Amino acid sequence: MKTAKSLLVAGLVAGLGLAAPVRAADPVKLAFIADSTGPFEAYAKQTAAGFRLGLEYYTKGTMEVAGRKIVVIEKDSQFKPDVGRNVLSEAFGDDNVDFAVGGSSSAVALAMLPVAEEFKKVLIVEPAVADSITGDKWNRYIFRTARNSSQDAISNAVAIGAPGVNIAVLGVDNAFGHDGVAAFKAALAKTGATLAAEEYAPANTADFTGVGQRLFDALKDKPGRKLIWTVWAGATNPLDKLADLGPERYGIGFAGAGNILPILAQYKRFPGLEGAAYYYYAIPKNPANDWLVAEHGKRFHGPPDFFTAGGFAAAEALVTALDTAKSTDAEKLIPVMEGMAFDTPKGKMIFRKEDHQALQSMYAFRIRVDPNTPWAIPELKREIGIGDMDVPIRNKR
Repeated sequence: MKTAKSLLVAGLVAGLGLAAPVRAADPVKLAFIADSTGPFEAYAKQTAAGFRLGLEYYTKGTMEVAGRKIVVIEKDSQFKPDVGRNVLSEAFGDDNVDFAVGGSSSAVALAMLPVAEEFKKVLIVEPAVADSITGDKWNRYIFRTARNSSQDAISNAVAIGAPGVNIAVLGVDNAFGHDGVAAFKAALAKTGATLAAEEYAPANTADFTGVGQRLFDALKDKPGRKLIWTVWAGATNPLDKLADLGPERYGIGFAGAGNILPILAQYKRFPGLEGAAYYYYAIPKNPANDWLVAEHGKRFHGPPDFFTAGGFAAAEALVTALDTAKSTDAEKLIPVMEGMAFDTPKGKMIFRKEDHQALQSMYAFRIRVDPNTPWAIPELKREIGIGDMDVPIRNKR
């Protein structure tokens, strides 16, 4: 009787020309994975805030893409590669997410790469920067909106390298540091500057006396301008520690890459310091950055930081790809994303087809100190555009 009654109702609906109810489209499920516990907690919070704001901005507040609601599942990788690998497997397998974004530290991101290949789903890496992520450890399911070590290093070499300049380098002793130094050396050789020495120290180093003296010894008898440049990530600012050792007695100064605002506060003792930055909120001039700065100020009572822009960019890449492909199937997304250009708070980024690295501008700066600003201000000297950097392709595709 129930079946007959159901058929009768269906027939009446059809006869009256009434449409049967349409089931809402399944949501797009995203995993956002970050080192929310551990030394990169600040990076994770910034990336997460930027990602949420970016989704809001690029979906015009609807949190929908291609007619489907966006659902974000956040997971903590705890600064541990095995945890990062496991939570991504859990997200793809148990939670059945369509897409993932994450990788605060390079070590965690590297552990996550094979998982994306295993499940044949796209992972956007943000903000981890080791070259090997889009280099020899890369696979076709990996895209990266974060800059890589080569982009950091090449832009800094362009910003400070010149004939007659002697530079000693201090790198953090991990994949990020070694990749960064290698790229910096290669780029510096094209500027006419001289690399006097390279040193490495663990990320948790507290006493830089020994490494500092070796850097000083390598530079002190060199003619011309003498600089120490660092490639570092962590709570400690090695420039501050090295400055306490008195390099000025040898005529040695410092150069440095951009950093988060708490580290820029320590740069206040280095007026005139030069280098290149990935992002500083007051530099880019475009609608996305204007909105990010204004909205972040309202909600968080301060400007967006270094990694906030990266999370925002990852959201835009994701929305653009899904809106264009009209699918979460990696085999439809990958052709769309290869060579895809998308707008970010830094301006245009482009996923390079060969390795899925986002090509993007960097900013040569000089530090200015304003007593009314709690951090040192990286004032723009010039934009180092995509065409100004010969970023090597390091994968084995």
